[in-house]
Amino acid sequence: MELILAKCECCGLTEECTFEYIYKIRERYHGKWICGLCGEAIKDEISRGEKLISTKEAMARLINFCKESKPSNKMTEPTIHLIAAMRQIMLRSLDSPRALRSMPNSPLRSTDKIKLSRSDSCIANLSPETSYTTLQEIMN
Repeated sequence: MELILAKCECCGLTEECTFEYIYKIRERYHGKWICGLCGEAIKDEISRGEKLISTKEAMARLINFCKESKPSNKMTEPTIHLIAAMRQIMLRSLDSPRALRSMPNSPLRSTDKIKLSRSDSCIANLSPETSYTTLQEIMN
């Protein structure tokens, strides 16, 4: 099983993933690679508003949010940036808790069924020293 480095197009986190997993995620997010944390933030963005929005619109909002929250110092450790971004996302979700939707086509009908899960095929990797084939190399 060959692992490929994929970089999240929202937050920049790099993960080791199988090609099949990358393909599945890119299919779900309109051709963009989105890490698991940003995927959850996109789901939260969709469910917390009063008006139902598309995945594409929620993704655009998250990408803008991540760009705005990046530190001005380019030498900042990626792990520290990730922790700061997740803190801001958590604070935003506490400020506007999820509303339960009553529409039948709603993406979430009950918060009881919401569970975070992790796929065995994708392992987070925060160390830039390791050399792997990157997603961009395969796509070119």
